[in-house]
Amino acid sequence: MAEQHEFDKDYWERHWHQAHGNRAGAGSPPHPYLAHETSGLAPGTALDAGCGTGAEAVWLASHGWQVTAVDIASEALARAADRATSSQVSERVRWVEADLTVWDPGARFDLVTTHYAHPAMPQLAFYDRIAAWVEPGGTLLIVGHLHAPGATGHGHHPPTEASVTLPDITAGLDSASWEITTATEHQRTVTGPEGQENTLHDVVVRAARRP
Repeated sequence: MAEQHEFDKDYWERHWHQAHGNRAGAGSPPHPYLAHETSGLAPGTALDAGCGTGAEAVWLASHGWQVTAVDIASEALARAADRATSSQVSERVRWVEADLTVWDPGARFDLVTTHYAHPAMPQLAFYDRIAAWVEPGGTLLIVGHLHAPGATGHGHHPPTEASVTLPDITAGLDSASWEITTATEHQRTVTGPEGQENTLHDVVVRAARRP
């Protein structure tokens, strides 16, 4: 039987504690889509939803963004804060420990981005929730696991409830409110902490909220 994931705080604290012990993700670079998809944007305020150990948040801060980075796991945030300190961008990042299924930022942002975040709510509902936090004229950037039938694990083999299809994401972005500028699927190979090669199947969607 396939393992079912709750994706609650306990799950993520265990995940990052195990990852820390295995050194997985400790110094991983930001995902490659971030630089490409934000290259034409003027730095402003950004929200990194499900920031993990902070690779994307720190990258954004180092490129002039004022970042609010949110994650449910204190273990991940501690490592993320250390990373920001090492990169000398601590003053440009606000770290928030919160459950994104109930947390409300109380503000909108020029950029809202999420990279493989899996909260304890349906994946598409999560994207719809964070999309509401994009300022008019701002940008939503989603990087997710492309649905692969039969996948049951986590990380390189995400379970069904943590994966999505490109048509499902774009269907949730009403053309009256959003202009979709990127909607692509990618396959890439990465090297794991033990030197093994893993194939990732990604979906990338960028959209601008109409003023």
